[in-house]
Amino acid sequence: MDEITTFGVLVLTVAAGAAALLAWSQITARLPVPGAAFFLAGAALAANLVPGAGEGLSIRSVERITVVALIVILFDGGLNVGWHRFRTALPAIGLLGIVGTAGTAALVAVLAHYLFGFRWILAGILGAALAPTDPAVMFSVLRGRQIGGRASIALEGEAGINDAVAIAIVVGLLEYTGAPHGSLLVVLREFLVEIGVGFAVGATAGALVPFLLRHARFPAEGLYGIAALVAAAFAYGAASAAHGSGFLAVFIVGILLGAERTPHKGEIERFSTAVASFLEMAVFAALGLTIDLGILGERAIWYDGLLLALLLIFVARPVVVLPLLVRSRLRWGERLFIAWAGVKGAAPILLAAVAVLGGFESARMYGIVFIVVLFSVVVQGGTVRHIADRLAIPAPRQNEVRRADPVAEHFRVSEASRAAGSRVRGLPLGSRGWVDRIGRDGAERRPRGRDVIRAGDHVVITPDGEARGRRLRRLFEEPRQGVERQGVERQGVEGAAGRPT
Repeated sequence: MDEITTFGVLVLTVAAGAAALLAWSQITARLPVPGAAFFLAGAALAANLVPGAGEGLSIRSVERITVVALIVILFDGGLNVGWHRFRTALPAIGLLGIVGTAGTAALVAVLAHYLFGFRWILAGILGAALAPTDPAVMFSVLRGRQIGGRASIALEGEAGINDAVAIAIVVGLLEYTGAPHGSLLVVLREFLVEIGVGFAVGATAGALVPFLLRHARFPAEGLYGIAALVAAAFAYGAASAAHGSGFLAVFIVGILLGAERTPHKGEIERFSTAVASFLEMAVFAALGLTIDLGILGERAIWYDGLLLALLLIFVARPVVVLPLLVRSRLRWGERLFIAWAGVKGAAPILLAAVAVLGGFESARMYGIVFIVVLFSVVVQGGTVRHIADRLAIPAPRQNEVRRADPVAEHFRVSEASRAAGSRVRGLPLGSRGWVDRIGRDGAERRPRGRDVIRAGDHVVITPDGEARGRRLRRLFEEPRQGVERQGVERQGVEGAAGRPT
């Protein structure tokens, strides 16, 4: 009985924490500053003012919570970006995510060494931790404030791939310090392995997942969303086990799946977005619970953190990013927006936690990262919409933000319709539309892409937001324009032939 009571208290505690996050999200959604700042600061206050809050939550536990959260967040981000949007800003994304992250890490390391007295290895880890923009914050900030265009795509793509670069640098530095005769080539080797393996695993899984989803026959629609997240977790695990970047693999899986037509794609997107939104709140709250505000009260922590945040935002990122975008097709306003909107978040604190777990017991470094992240989320994240307006950054087009309606539509295929005689894969149903079932000869079945639609079939469509209603009726039930005209002409000839001369 004691076991049941103990577990019940645990469930109650977790449920109370989740309920508090959901309730607090109702308030933060109405504020101009991203909710991540309030969850981070609020949890830190609670951990230091409320007895027992955060007790038993170790840095290792927070690291694992953050990893799980980033798997879902990166997958959802890639799914919403999709390959078709991603490739429009591919050169800028590659430069920002790889060269920009490495360059920012190097410049911050130099500043941390000469201005704040960090030894080179710790300065390098601090620079790598603060270099990447955070996917959790970037995705929510850009979409929540309806910011579109190529600048938004470049920022989302950068946030999706720069974690892999930063993690490779941190892991390489940790290996360098642990090797008896270490060489900086270890860092380069780790970087190449992380990126190469992560890309290979992500591309392979991204090609297989749409195929598997198209041939799956789950008893409930919600299982498609769970299956997609399971595939993302599998890609992360496989890449990490092979010493590659699991985060890069997950993001690539999302991008490739986002470009494919699969059953219940709208359900997959809604489910992944809901889980990602909740985990974003949870991870910032968990990170806040590990902060000791007493240590942050020391001048060497908050003063150095604030000064480093100013140097990172106003010096390091613009100095590195703007030259990389000189030859891009982006307008100057878009380049300035990208240079400003490099918001930090969970990823830097995760990397600082990895360094602590790797043997760098530096409360000063962890506290500085916390100050920089909080300042970045509040200042950069809170001004994104205003800066976007001043720089004339466009809002996303309607078809970029529209989600598929889950309500299925039913049609009887007419003989003269466009759909009659067409293969399922050739139907113009939009990127998220799907032929869910076909009724023929008294039996109902799930179709394959090569199946041919016949006159008299009863089809059940999961519609796209762009292809539904009247447009689908024209496709399945109304005669083609040429056939309709031929019918009118035939009736006119027959009528003329029947009239007396």
